[in-house]
Amino acid sequence: MAVTPLDACAVRVVDADKVAAVQAALPAGEDVLELADMFGLLADPGRLRLLAGLLEVGELCVCDLAAASGLSESAVSHALRLLRAHRVVQVRRAGRRSYYRLADSHVRMLLDVALEHSRHTAVRHDEA
Repeated sequence: MAVTPLDACAVRVVDADKVAAVQAALPAGEDVLELADMFGLLADPGRLRLLAGLLEVGELCVCDLAAASGLSESAVSHALRLLRAHRVVQVRRAGRRSYYRLADSHVRMLLDVALEHSRHTAVRHDEA
């Protein structure tokens, strides 16, 4: 007797209407590439620490972000340049200092949901 893996169909039948609905709803190829690029940008632990700091207090300068994250000011500046180029953070200049904040509520929501998901799945793994 053949065993069907859990992630495979035991009987291969394609629901053409559902497939067509999914294909119609899929984002455009360019949007998918941009989203993949965004998630790749967020996949770096150092950048995530910076974003979590900004999520917590709203606005910080490079030296405060470096002190809070344990990264060098040079590494923080480089990370912020990347995050700014991808419209994840915005900068406000005050004299010779630059203050960074999350770009908008969408970035805040994305980070909030990701952090909550991480906490939720950690609890579920602990229970298993």
